[in-house]
Amino acid sequence: MIYYFFFERLYRSLSGQGEESYFVKALNVFQYVTFRTAYASVTALLISLFFGGRVIRALRKWNVGQQIREEGPQAHLAKKDTPTMGGVLIIGSVLVSTLLWARLSSRYVWIVMIATTLFAVIGFLDDYTKVASKKSLGLTGKQKLAAQLGIAAGVWAALFFMTDYSWNISLPFFKATAQTGITNIGPYLYLPFIALVLIGSSNAVNLTDGLDGLAISVTFVAMATLTGFTYVTGDARFAGYLGLDHRPEVAELTIFCGAMVGASLGFLWYNAPPAEVFMGDVGSLAIGGAIGTIGVLTKQEFILLIVGGVFVIEALSVMMQVSFFKLTKKKYGTGRRLLAMAPLHHHFEIAEKHRWKESKIVFRFLILAILFALLSLSTLKLR
Repeated sequence: MIYYFFFERLYRSLSGQGEESYFVKALNVFQYVTFRTAYASVTALLISLFFGGRVIRALRKWNVGQQIREEGPQAHLAKKDTPTMGGVLIIGSVLVSTLLWARLSSRYVWIVMIATTLFAVIGFLDDYTKVASKKSLGLTGKQKLAAQLGIAAGVWAALFFMTDYSWNISLPFFKATAQTGITNIGPYLYLPFIALVLIGSSNAVNLTDGLDGLAISVTFVAMATLTGFTYVTGDARFAGYLGLDHRPEVAELTIFCGAMVGASLGFLWYNAPPAEVFMGDVGSLAIGGAIGTIGVLTKQEFILLIVGGVFVIEALSVMMQVSFFKLTKKKYGTGRRLLAMAPLHHHFEIAEKHRWKESKIVFRFLILAILFALLSLSTLKLR
């Protein structure tokens, strides 16, 4: 809306009246993605900071408290009844900021906003079920999976009716896969691929959300990295130089990513140890869904494995734990555990040989997230 008012209406009308004043020339800055991304980030940050305290007080008033897993670390019992569902603050800040600063004629902006909102709705229903039942179990796995599949199918359908969308898979380190279309698998094979990316990304972030400040700090690093990827993908000069699949319509997604960066910092203000509020599934599922959708729209699906390396490790730790338990139970009659507890951050928290403090785990995982971000950015030149 800000872009539309200051550039499309005000600048274009005034610049057409003859000689431009300094004021009119200054309005021209609103057309640049970099300018609008910076201010989208600041706007989302300020919204989060301004409304954060109000949201926390409202959640306390409505008794929206966190339910703790009985088999979880005993130290977490002290967190019981800490306000949860704070993800509404993150998603609300991102959506408002994007609506203010993005060019709303962009179809990709609407796809990512709608997909993120729908993933947030799934998380909201899951959190509400937990709060209402006073248990740590919300929606069943099948219910969440079915809803996530529905969103993935919706994203695919939106892209299917876009004649300019490429069904080519771009592989990191291989320039030819982005430029020649040799990995074009067609729209119908792309449907399960999109489903895998969106569901995997959404659930990976959800599994990472278990310690104060962990998921949101890793999200900040990942989204800052994706901001760079969306910008160079949408810019013809950078895309051509780096051998990327140039997609002009992707440029506006940079504003959404910047808004997510700002919102992450704003939420971290309240979620830093000891957390005053948790994001809940309404936040983690939505953030993961947003990351996956951006990966699909920018043709950087495989890069997400590196950008979100911490999320991937956390998800793999759960898969390995479950698989190992089932295999040993089948073989020995009694299931054994590969880790002291999954996801991995809980293993370092309770394992006898580690017993790391919560803050140490968060900071060390954050360091890993930064390293993964640098590695993913290096793929832009290593082709």
